[in-house]
Amino acid sequence: MVSASKAAREAKKAAAGKTAKTKKGDDVAEQMKKMDLQEDKEGISDRVTTGVLSSLEASRDVKITSASLVFHGKVLFNDTTLEISYGRRYGLLGENGCGKSTLLKAIAAREYPFPEHIDIYLLNEGAEKSDTGALEWVVQQAQAKLNDMEKQAEEILEHEGPNSPKLEDLYERIDGMDPSTFHTRASLILTGLGFNKTTMDKKTKDMSGGWRMRVALAKALFVKPSLLLLDDPTAHLDLEACVWLEEYLKKWDRTLVLVSHSLDFLNGVCTNMMDMRQQQLMYFGGNYDSYIKTRGEQEVNQMKAYEKQQEEIKHIKKFIASAGTYANLVRQAKSRQKILDKMEADGFIQPVHQDRVFSFRFADVEKLPPPVLSLDNVTFSYSGNAADNLYENLDFGVDMDSRTALVGPNGVGKSTLLNIFTGKLYPTSGQVSRHTHLKLGMYSQHSAEQLDLTKNALEFVRDRYPAVSQDYQYWRQQLGKYGLSGDAQTALMGTLSEGQKSRIVFALLAIDGPNMLLLDEPTNGLDIPTIDSLADAINDFTGGVVVVSHDFRLLDKIAKDIMVCENKTVTRWDGSIGEYKKHLQKKMIAAGAV
Repeated sequence: MVSASKAAREAKKAAAGKTAKTKKGDDVAEQMKKMDLQEDKEGISDRVTTGVLSSLEASRDVKITSASLVFHGKVLFNDTTLEISYGRRYGLLGENGCGKSTLLKAIAAREYPFPEHIDIYLLNEGAEKSDTGALEWVVQQAQAKLNDMEKQAEEILEHEGPNSPKLEDLYERIDGMDPSTFHTRASLILTGLGFNKTTMDKKTKDMSGGWRMRVALAKALFVKPSLLLLDDPTAHLDLEACVWLEEYLKKWDRTLVLVSHSLDFLNGVCTNMMDMRQQQLMYFGGNYDSYIKTRGEQEVNQMKAYEKQQEEIKHIKKFIASAGTYANLVRQAKSRQKILDKMEADGFIQPVHQDRVFSFRFADVEKLPPPVLSLDNVTFSYSGNAADNLYENLDFGVDMDSRTALVGPNGVGKSTLLNIFTGKLYPTSGQVSRHTHLKLGMYSQHSAEQLDLTKNALEFVRDRYPAVSQDYQYWRQQLGKYGLSGDAQTALMGTLSEGQKSRIVFALLAIDGPNMLLLDEPTNGLDIPTIDSLADAINDFTGGVVVVSHDFRLLDKIAKDIMVCENKTVTRWDGSIGEYKKHLQKKMIAAGAV
């Protein structure tokens, strides 16, 4: 029998342990929050910026010279120009980890001297959890914005008079708001983003993070800030909502800076490109295809000029070296040395800096004879009630040579279908058959949640696979294969970009060596060259692949079978993914959704 005093001591000890564990959990959560905000442990921003406003204070065009951005001591760009012209739609480009998201956060925090009359909205978090439905939340936010603008107009009128150039745009926006149409216009935007009459009234506190991001995006589109910053806005959208958003943003008449890794989306939306390369910001007119063409032409001309200058330098140096002591040759040598000195003072033409391109692959696997994975007369409902069925009587399978794309609106159960394949979910009726040697590898858009963001990548993979190797050099090579190299391997994972975190997850997936890949939104956060590498890796993989993705270009490169999930069943689409996109566009136009 345990004494009362001993029991009390044990209870106290357990409570203390629980408190310590809770405190540790709170400390980790606080550390993660600061990482997300890009703040150090004291809550001070990890970003250091400089810049001088060179455009007029009252102008809607912004030009900031001598601009620099340093993050965690790493120079992202230096002594460059940050220039954003009103009414343009910029695609912000750069490889994973170059600092695109960091730049957007610095602009949104007004760490650069943007004039106060330019209101800036960065979409990087969902609507807050509340008892308010999606529609009412957007309307309330719109009303609050209208009140702010009216107050701002009064202050400008009082301090700068009725002739202030700032008032024209402000009055135009106030007139365009029209509160009597708030509910109708907000409903149209939410419908385009995938909401229906029921989900529009759903409380935001009952929504997933992805749906609350959609609500926040609806607010951003509705209030139309002077400068809208969108960081990978399609990450939480299905193909249908991506098509709607592309069509909507084509008509965006304010200023937009967009980070997107969907070439298709950039081509459809953008009027200009801003490229973060070689610690500079470089600007190009036109969409992504125009950027590639112009940049290619510039690089060809640059290499020709570089080679010509190098040949000229070689001849000058050769002449100087062979001039000897002859008076007339010495004079000529000195003259040519001055030419060389002037070249150096003006800055030698540099060779073209090639982007880092890496190609990764999934290991070859044993070929399994069909049937490998099949659904036989499968019906599924989360509640078990027939009225709630997501799928009914599915007969559908994949084999080792399958390259299957699952498409369809959000909420129809594409991710659910993948979870039925893995056995994470069981059908209400029917049977799932798996080959006895089948090893499934699942990549989901939430896979990065398995990472311990308070560790660096090297520590994490070594600790996760202690039996494979304890050698850091081995793990450096493994991570390097997937494009995570240098300082990114030893930085805390919480400070890495989403694309860099995704590369770590792909490395883990490859180490596990599955013979069939189930990929749920694998392109989120990846830059365009990395998506191309992923497409090549999928095409070269000797196992089967099922993919859910909103990236039309990836699907165009890999999909042999396009399966549409809709109306509680799965049906084959007989055309290409491009034809499916046109089908969605026509459907929206016919419904008057855009």
